[in-house]
Formats: sequence, C-alpha cells, structure tokens
Amino acid sequence: MKIRAIVPAVAVASALALTACSAEGDSAESTSSAAAGTDTSLTDVQEAGVIVVGTEGTYRPFTFHADGTGDLTGYDVEVARAVADELGVEVQFEETQWDALLTGLEAGRFDTVANQVGITPEREEVYEFSAPYTYSNGVVVVREDYDEIATWDDIEGQTLAQSLTSSYGTLAKESGANIEAVEGWAQSVELLNQGRVDATINDKLTWLDYKVDKGGEGLKVALETEDGSQSAFAFAGGDSALADAVTEALGTLAEDGTLAELSAQFFGDDVSVES
Repeated sequence: MKIRAIVPAVAVASALALTACSAEGDSAESTSSAAAGTDTSLTDVQEAGVIVVGTEGTYRPFTFHADGTGDLTGYDVEVARAVADELGVEVQFEETQWDALLTGLEAGRFDTVANQVGITPEREEVYEFSAPYTYSNGVVVVREDYDEIATWDDIEGQTLAQSLTSSYGTLAKESGANIEAVEGWAQSVELLNQGRVDATINDKLTWLDYKVDKGGEGLKVALETEDGSQSAFAFAGGDSALADAVTEALGTLAEDGTLAELSAQFFGDDVSVES
C-alpha cells in the first residue's frame, strides 16, 4: 500500500546500508536498480547531501515568491524545508510548470514533488507517496446573514456560483442547484457579496486562504463535505525508501507541532490533519 500513516521518526538502518548511486544518475540507471530490487533513493539523497524538490513557485499560498519576486515560500515549500532538516540534508527547489512536474519526476529531474499533489488511485499506480501533509474538504460558503442552507437537501433550488468544469460545479448540479457560471473563486465571491447568488461550493483551502488574505468578513461556511482530498510528497515509482523516510520526518513534524504552526501561518487553521 503506497499511502503511509504518519509515525514517529526512527532510524532507517537498512536503507543506510544500501550502496548509493550518484544523485546525478540518470533515470535509466535508477529504473534498472529498482528493477533489480535495489532501492537507492534514500542513500542517493543522503550522499548528495541535498534533496531536489520540484514545485511550481507560482501557486499561492502553497508555493510562490513573496511580493512576486522575493524568496520562494508557501506552505508546501516550508514543509519541504522542514522535512529536509529532519533528513539532515539541504533542499534545492526546481521550479517548473505543473504539467512538467510529474514527468520531470519520472525523468529523474527531481527526488520528489511538493506542489499539492493529490493522492488518487490512478497516481498510486505510477508513483510512491509519503503520508499526507494536507487534508481538505469542500465547503459551502454563504453570506453571514443567510440561513437558508443548513443541510445538503437545502441546496436544491438555490442559485450557486460555480465553474462548470469543476467537480464542485458537478456536485452543485447533482444537489439540484441552479448554476450561475463563473470562471473561478474570485468571481463567485463577488456575486455572493452582491447578493446575486445564494452560495458557492469550493475547496476549504481556498476559503481559508481567502480569509487570511481578505478577512472573509460577511461570509461563513454553511456546510462541509464528508469526503475530502489528501495531498502528499510524490516520488518516482520504486523510491519507497525515500518516501518512507519523508513519512517518518512528517511524523516528527506532526508530533512537535511544526506542521500545525505552518498550517496556521498560511491558512489560520490546521490543514495537516483530517477535519
């Protein structure tokens, strides 16, 4: 099973005993090692003294440059830095577009990807994952004085601002809502504040980021979905030793409160645990 529960950090003695390859080794060498049953992913990173992390750098509040051109920061970035500290190595971020992140991982450009990579059954067939460090559900956001939505049955007949291509738009339709098509969250909030729609369904992380950035005055969460998403560090298939070590590092960071502190810094809430 590729999703690993967060556990306290322990020594990975057997992994340390593996013969290490150069961190600059090409993907073909890595693949042949994995095929031979030798996973050198952890020792590669340890001997290089650095873990190379693929990320976008343009995806606020997860990975972005402060003030547009400043230092790279964000929730995912700072979690990655904390994990590297636990592993006893430096961290090197390689920024690229989302579409190139997972292909770059497969090609050996990165040791891992930290960019809110959601864990899905399809991806689990190809990649290794650490334990999740982000959990999020969907939320129904309404005006603060609007009390007409208290259960999912109440969605029927209401007018919701939704992107027609999003899963939340599909959920709104299936719940019997009338849909006011929008391009994204910003337009949804604008229509909601103007009283032109009754509600919008979106990701809880988006709502929390909006509250931190804009304050969220005049709005509230009326409902939250039971099912949610989980995001984790992604690794090339077969790199289970490194994935396990990162999971152990995340366990330590959960226990000492680091993940909760980083969550509060960027979201005002703890998104590192299931709600």
